[in-house]
Amino acid sequence: MRVFVTGATGFIGSAVVQELIKAGHQVTGLARSDAAAKSLLGAGAKVQRGSIEDLDSLRRGAAAADGVIHTAFFHAFSHASFSTRLRAIFGGSPGGIFGRFMKANLDTDRRAIETLGTALAGPHRALVAIFATMALTPGRLGTEEDAPDPDAVGGARGLSENVIMKLAAQGVRASAVRLPPTVHGEGDHGFIPQLIKIARKKGFSAYVGDGRNRWGAVHRLDVAHLLRLALEKGSAGARYHGVAEQGIQFRDIAGVIGRHLNVPVVAKSPKEAAALFSWLAPFASADNPVSSQRTQEQLAWQPKQPELMTDLEQANYFKS
Repeated sequence: MRVFVTGATGFIGSAVVQELIKAGHQVTGLARSDAAAKSLLGAGAKVQRGSIEDLDSLRRGAAAADGVIHTAFFHAFSHASFSTRLRAIFGGSPGGIFGRFMKANLDTDRRAIETLGTALAGPHRALVAIFATMALTPGRLGTEEDAPDPDAVGGARGLSENVIMKLAAQGVRASAVRLPPTVHGEGDHGFIPQLIKIARKKGFSAYVGDGRNRWGAVHRLDVAHLLRLALEKGSAGARYHGVAEQGIQFRDIAGVIGRHLNVPVVAKSPKEAAALFSWLAPFASADNPVSSQRTQEQLAWQPKQPELMTDLEQANYFKS
């Protein structure tokens, strides 16, 4: 297949590119910069210059492909265009900058998915996009049958997932792959490194309340394999769960961090956690256990990479 990948040089996307090439697919990756383009060429992929805000570039990439895997998302302020950053900064009160930036992220994601899906019209071309299990109702085991909960901590991403379902209803073989709060592996720059950074700075590793809230986990190479399977044989309108471990207690994660940094592990009240974790606080206290049983059965996906605790011991998470 000819496959167009957004976010192709990111933590997950770069693993997807390698997975696809090894399986014999022809890959074109979206590149925002010369460095990204060079990296893709070095990996054996072709390059489509542009960004997820550049809808014409997305149309061209998708139109020339048999399928698209959409992994791109603005995870940093610098990822957005200059004009988007200006609107976030000067579009209202200083206290609303973060909210305006997040709204721009979500709006961009929805437009990108709509654009890609329209260019892929027809049942024989596939669109696979990643979302977050944190969009599911907290406190109970989430399954692939569950729709996003707008009141969940990650519920806003559910609006983009709904676009996938709409495209599927229109005849596109579009599917969603939900990922847990920690996708780990070498080069991780997500939640776990942020928790390590906070613990190193504060001199203690913390959890919220009794710390029994649960996070799912998966290795990025297992994610890449699942995304390929969803592209090759996923069903229109399906929701798949890229979750290898359905629920690790947050206090156990805090404990490993504390041990490696040789700092105390302490409990914090929700109020204290809000000050300590800042924007990460709602996620640090979220209870988000998720099953991937149906995904494993339907796509014959079997996670084979190291589990989170093993990976924390092996990867360079604690390298200063």
